[in-house]
Amino acid sequence: MTIYDISKMAGVSIATVSRVLNGNTNVTPKTKKKVLDIIEQSGYTPNAFARGLGLNSMNTIGILSADSSDLYLAKAIYYIERNLRAGGYNSILCCTGYELESKKNSLNLIISQKVDSVIMVGSNFVEAETSHNQYIRDAAQQVPIMLLNADFDCPNVFCTLCDDFRAMQEATLSLLDSGIKDILYLYNSKSYSGMKKLTGFQSAYLLRDLPLDKKYQQFYSGARDDIDGVCRFLNQLKEKGLTFHAVVASEDLLATAAMKYARLNNLRIPEDLSVIGYNNSLLTICCEPELTSVDNRLESLCQQLVKTLIDTLNGSEMPQKTIFSGELVKRGTTAY
Repeated sequence: MTIYDISKMAGVSIATVSRVLNGNTNVTPKTKKKVLDIIEQSGYTPNAFARGLGLNSMNTIGILSADSSDLYLAKAIYYIERNLRAGGYNSILCCTGYELESKKNSLNLIISQKVDSVIMVGSNFVEAETSHNQYIRDAAQQVPIMLLNADFDCPNVFCTLCDDFRAMQEATLSLLDSGIKDILYLYNSKSYSGMKKLTGFQSAYLLRDLPLDKKYQQFYSGARDDIDGVCRFLNQLKEKGLTFHAVVASEDLLATAAMKYARLNNLRIPEDLSVIGYNNSLLTICCEPELTSVDNRLESLCQQLVKTLIDTLNGSEMPQKTIFSGELVKRGTTAY
């Protein structure tokens, strides 16, 4: 028996059950009695929303991340933990890797620690195959699940994300409208966010009635931090006869690799090759020239995610999806 079951049996929202458990007075006596009667009859012991009752709760939030060495994910963890501490919560971090079974096992493990909620950092936790996401649905029947930069429609799952589609579309349009038509899109992830970025790139060409050639959409399957490997990959494309005067990358690390490729081939940036990254990470100001990149508002995303989490635990009705707009930060790797 979970809080999700209680809400269904009582015909009320999960937040209403939470209010009852936390002693919130903003519940009618009739509704309160109905919920309490079902809880008593079912023998339900509160967990996720027991903070106000002091039952089986340690004011602790579980955090899942596929790879804490990833620049984007590491920064997100930092922002999330900082906001949790400010809200009076501790956290437990578990690095899952990218394999589905490992993610399932890690989620079950962290829930067993009687956390109040679980935050999944990054869109790689949502699988393309719908049936593979049952582990999230099952977990959401026990505790609120917070997803950072992913969209998943399920009761008790709350999503805070950047509109990656629109942000990548606008970044690509900025190059197309400057006169560059042979743009290489370089990506290394097929996660929810990764595919939204790809379709954003594609849509920019469609908006300008330009032909969309798949050979200009290249997936790099090597190690995520292998900059030399990305350079070799780009050289192989060049040797096959693919010419391009701009690279739009799905993350800043790929973009810096494209800049290294340009230097090795005596290409001037941005005169011969324009480059746009994504995430607006520290890497953007650690190269010469500095890197134009999409700021996906990570700090704001994390702040809103934690606010949604805490308000949900306190029994407030919160939106299940909050979307932020990205912003293109122009620097020296683009001439426009």
